[in-house]
Order: sequence, then structure tokens, then C-alpha cells
Amino acid sequence: MSHMILRSLLLCGLLLGLPSQARVQAQAQPQNSSAPTAQAPGQLAQEAPSQLASPLGTLQFFLNKFDHKSGNWKADILSTLDAPAAMSREDRWQAAVYLLGILNRLAPDYRDKDYAPVEKDGRALFFPRAALFASARRAARGAGEIELVFDNGNWLFSATTLSSARSLYQALQNLPQIRAGAKEADLMSSLWLQGLMPMSLRKSILSLEYWQWIGLFLIVLLGIILDYSIRAVLRVITNRTLHRAHSYVSRDTVTAAVRPIGLCSAAFLWVALVPVIGLSGTSLIVLKGAVALFAVLAGTWAAWRVVDLVAEAASYRAEKTETKVDDILIPLLRKSVKIFILIFGIIYAAESMSIEIAPLIASLGIGGLAFAFAAKDTIENFFGSIAVLVDRPFAVGDWIVVGEVEGIVEDLGFRSTRVRTFYNSVVTLPNSTLVRATVDNYGKRKYRRTKCHIGVQYNTTPDQMLAFREGIMELVRTHPYTRKDYYQVWFHRFGPSSLDLLLYVFFETPDWSTELRERERLFLDIMRLAKQLGIDFAFPTRTVHLHQSGEEQSPPEPVQAPGSMSELRARVTGIRSVQSLIEKQRWRNEKPGPVTYTEGPTELDGLEADEIPGEERTET
Repeated sequence: MSHMILRSLLLCGLLLGLPSQARVQAQAQPQNSSAPTAQAPGQLAQEAPSQLASPLGTLQFFLNKFDHKSGNWKADILSTLDAPAAMSREDRWQAAVYLLGILNRLAPDYRDKDYAPVEKDGRALFFPRAALFASARRAARGAGEIELVFDNGNWLFSATTLSSARSLYQALQNLPQIRAGAKEADLMSSLWLQGLMPMSLRKSILSLEYWQWIGLFLIVLLGIILDYSIRAVLRVITNRTLHRAHSYVSRDTVTAAVRPIGLCSAAFLWVALVPVIGLSGTSLIVLKGAVALFAVLAGTWAAWRVVDLVAEAASYRAEKTETKVDDILIPLLRKSVKIFILIFGIIYAAESMSIEIAPLIASLGIGGLAFAFAAKDTIENFFGSIAVLVDRPFAVGDWIVVGEVEGIVEDLGFRSTRVRTFYNSVVTLPNSTLVRATVDNYGKRKYRRTKCHIGVQYNTTPDQMLAFREGIMELVRTHPYTRKDYYQVWFHRFGPSSLDLLLYVFFETPDWSTELRERERLFLDIMRLAKQLGIDFAFPTRTVHLHQSGEEQSPPEPVQAPGSMSELRARVTGIRSVQSLIEKQRWRNEKPGPVTYTEGPTELDGLEADEIPGEERTET
């Protein structure tokens, strides 16, 4: 018993190695290794028509091609089959091999005219005939028949014969082979493998033999092993490739990409090995369709994840470039490729389930007009995305304002653009509206303006005010991010409770965050300067005078009429005060030219008292 179990395990372990050996043995004879080409019924080689003129001639021609394998022998063999158009080339070849196995067990030599099929009404029945094949007829038990039909001057094996060839072969396979010639086991791996199995493994359960169940288990196990092996190898290769390319992809993305590739490899292994175990009937149809569908789904999934992997690696490289065109182009290409992957996946999935795609595509032409109307907005948005990509009014990461929407551009898609607002919500804008709308792109600004008033107390002296103003200008000149060729710092106005200086300055920063940081730097330096100069910032104050009831009021002073001598003296006093103030100003002798700006820091070492800069900056 233990010897029997050991023998069975050894045979099962060789299940996948034996088919390749069988092919080597079959190819030891001179033959064309190419797969048979499909031919329409009646499409024969040049030598075939004269030999297919009779039913017996067709039998002899069929067997001679198998025995001698001369010329385009596989195509010649398929030319003897009246196969329906829906029958695949692989199924035709398998039916021909099964017919060879049947004929090997029915007669030793088919040159004898006694084996000529009986012709009647364009049909010739070869098997079963009670007089010649009594024992085979009893073994067949109605499993099928061999019949030839007359078509365009040639006798061909009928479609009924081809459809029942497998079941008839299974009924007769235990009979001895009495014809010397080509063996069907040398032409089909599953038959050769079945011949090696002991009878204890050729018993059936649920329409499959024991060895076929074991073969299925081994095929599934090999697929799982291949799956995990491919994942491990690809993970290492991907990481090394990214490292050499100076790119980066997250570990989750790599794992998500290699997993479906491993499943796809296992699926293709199953597709290649399932025919080896020789399934038939419903089990073959169900398992073959399921494996093919799984392979299509795994391949589609793998392609989908590989696109994500490549796009993420390309995005990482794009972030290091100055241009932002690739930041928009990569997501668009990513979505475009995914659409094509999905379309091809649907087509191949339908083909694996034997769903006709051509009628479905033809129906789209009938409903094309309705589809065009339904997809009008989608098409408009698609061309809008192309216009945005070509015109480039903004890029990913720009701060834009479109109507009432303000935020940072996150993604540009085929249909819409997503904007992250400053309260962290996401607004989706159709691309068609972006083409017609006014887009205010703050991200394209070269300079960012800051304008404010700095109020100091009214007890500030003119000298303190001038020192404070000149110090602020020096801060602007020495600040790392301020614009040095244009700024305004002046004593601007007398406020209700403060003396106000105008600060009008521009920052050259790459983004808003940097702008805020550098503006804070400037403001803090201004606060430190004010403290150093003994200047206090003003805040709104109000003086309230309380009046007590019963208190006598002084009589009001008489009001001078407009144009009186008192008003005239006040005007003259103001004019004389201004004249005395500006009498010695330099611009009295020469008109000041345009304001010029110099970069800091200003050298103060060794500066004499009479060289201290006056109120005006350098003039030209």
C-alpha cells in the first residue's frame, strides 16, 4: 500500500514536467512546430482535392498526414474537417487528435475497401457499423459516430463527428491500438500524461479523474508560489530602479503595484497549464472561462497599478523642476492611460466570457447621436482641460480666484479642476467654466505688496520721527526678501490719536507662507527699532470734559467776521512760519530729481556730523 502511495505521489510531482518531455518526443520526428492555421471548410492544400473525392480517400489522407507529417501537414489535416465557424483552431486540432485515437482502435489498415463508409444522400457513415466494428460498437454505447459529408466536391468529417469526438474517444480509449502509425498521445500532452497514470488514479469523481484533481491542486499551488516569488523579486527590482533613477515612491504604492503583477503571472501560468490535465465538458468550459477572466482582471489591475507607480515616480521628479507644466501633464496622462486600460480590460473580459463585442460597438453607431447630446458637457469640459493645459492660466499649487472661489489648485482633470479653499474644503470647477471665467492668479505674482500705517504718539519729536523713518527704510534695504528698487516710507498723516507713517513695501517670495514669515520679520524689527529710539506706539484715546450743573460759564468770545483783520494776521503768520522753515532747504536752490535707491547696509563708520544724510535720500 505504501509503495502504491509513493508511486502516486511521484507521478503527481512529475505532472508539470512530463508534458514538456512529451513535446520533445513528439518533435523528435520531422515536423513543423508551428501551430496549425485555421482554414475554412473546403480550403485544402494543393494535393488534397483529388484525395478527398471519396470518403475512404479522406480517411486515408487524414491518417497519412498524421503518419508522415510532410509539408504543411497540420493545415492539411484541418482541411478535412467540416468545422463550424465558431469552433476555435485549438478545438479543431483536439478533435482531429481524438479522431486519430479512435481510428487507431477501429482497424489495422484503411486501404481495404471493406472499410469504405456507406454513402447515402451526401453523407457517409463510417462508425458504428455492426458488421465491422462489433466490439467497438459495444464499448461506445452510443457515445458518438464518425460520419463524413460531401461539400464542394470533397468528403469531410462532419460537425457532429467533431463535437462527439472526445466522448467517443473516452469510451474507446481502453481498447487496444491495432493500427501502426502516429499515436495520439504523442500529439496531446494530456493524453500522454493520462497514459502514465495508474488505474487507481483514473477513477472519476465529480466528472474528473483522481489524477486531474491532483493536477488542479498542483497547478493552483504552483501559481501561488509563482505569485509570491514574483512579488518579492519585483519589489527588490523596483526599489533598486527607483534608487538609481533618484526617484521615490511610497512603500504602499510599490506593494500595490507588484501584488496584481504576481496574480497576473499566476493567472497566465494557470491558463497555460489547465489544458495539460485534459479537462472536458462543463468542467473545461467553466474552469477555462474562469481562469481566462481572472487573467484579464489581474492583467487590467496590474496595468492600472503600474500606471500609478510610474505616475508617482514621475511626479516626484517633476516637483524638483522649475516648470509646472509637468505637474499638470502627469495627472492628465495618468487618467488617459487608465481610461484606455479600462476599455481594453472590458473588451478582453467580454471576449473571455464569449460575449460578442462587434454587435455592441455597432449599436453605439445607432445611438451615437443621443450619446453625443448626453456627453455634450463632458466633451466641452474635456476641450476645456486641453485649453487650460495649452494656455496655462494657472498651475498646480497656484493661488487663484475664480468668481467667489478662492484657494490653491490641487488637481486638473479631464472634466474638472479641484481647488482647495483656505477653510480646507474642496471646490470642483468644470473646465468649461474656466475657459470663459476670469481667473485671478495670485500664484503668478512676482511681488507681494504690504501697505499699512504705523502710528506713534503725539509727543514724538520731529528728530525722533525722522530717525524712526530712516531706520525703517534701512530695514527695508537690508531685508532679505524685500524689493529694493521701489518702496515708500513717509510721515503720512496726522491721525485722530497718532502720528502716522506710511509703510508701502513689496516682498519677493515664492509663496504665501514665506510672505507671512518675512513680513513678521520686518514688523518685529520695526518694534525693536522703536524701543531703541524711545518711541511709543499710539493707541486711540479720548479726552472727556465733565460739566457740572449750576456752574457759571464764561461768556463766549466774540467771533470775528470772515475776512476780518484777525483772520488775515493768522494766515500771514502761517505763511511766514513756512517760509522760515523752508528758507534753507536744498530744493529751494535746485529742483530734486527722481528718487533713487541704494542697497544696504549703509556704512556709518567715520561719518562726520555734517555728513549725516538729510531728510531726502540720494537725488539725481
